[in-house]
Amino acid sequence: MADETVLTARELYRFYRAGEEETLALRGVSLRVRRGETVAVVGPSGSGKSTLLACLAGLDEPSGGEVRVGGVRISHRPETERARLRARHIGVLLQTRNLLPHMSVGDNIRLAQRAAAGRPAVSAKKLLGQVDLAGRGHALPRQLSGGELARAGLAVALANSPDILLADEPTGELDGETEQAVLALLHDRAARGCAVLIVTHSAAAVRVADRVIGLEDGRTVGASAEPERQEAPDVSA
Repeated sequence: MADETVLTARELYRFYRAGEEETLALRGVSLRVRRGETVAVVGPSGSGKSTLLACLAGLDEPSGGEVRVGGVRISHRPETERARLRARHIGVLLQTRNLLPHMSVGDNIRLAQRAAAGRPAVSAKKLLGQVDLAGRGHALPRQLSGGELARAGLAVALANSPDILLADEPTGELDGETEQAVLALLHDRAARGCAVLIVTHSAAAVRVADRVIGLEDGRTVGASAEPERQEAPDVSA
């Protein structure tokens, strides 16, 4: 059977130093996410959730361990190589959103698509329609409501038709109705074959997940980080 694993993290450690003080944000975290699967990562503030997502996305380098996307190692590479792999394979939705404030929503989408040259791309107009923002492509981020900003950020994250979508608190500041709309969009994307990993405090987001991974003090707790099905070994970079 073909290996459906999209994202693999093995024994991730992340240390931070400030003078003589050392903080251990991740302590040997391992996980896998399969195509079409939605995984929720939960835990108290300071448990390492956002650090984990940054390492998975190649936005930060783990101090130890490795991350692979589609069998290709993304960790422990120069930033230019990590950025190229991220642009071609990973969609990232951060708490601070991912829109450049001086560019229109449509131009933000097109910029992300240019960075992922060679990937199959949906037109900005069609993508905005999919997130219920038809007609808002010319708007600047400051002209959007909170719910519109969340959906516009999601459109940018999906602009490169990613193999995996990594979302950090995608519904954290939304009202209940808008939260359900964004979660429905994420569920739809997973149904189309994208792997989805959500860092969240939201009970609603946990309910739509296929699997939940708990983090506490930088370690996985109380949940399986591995899918039940046995996967084939990763392909070497």
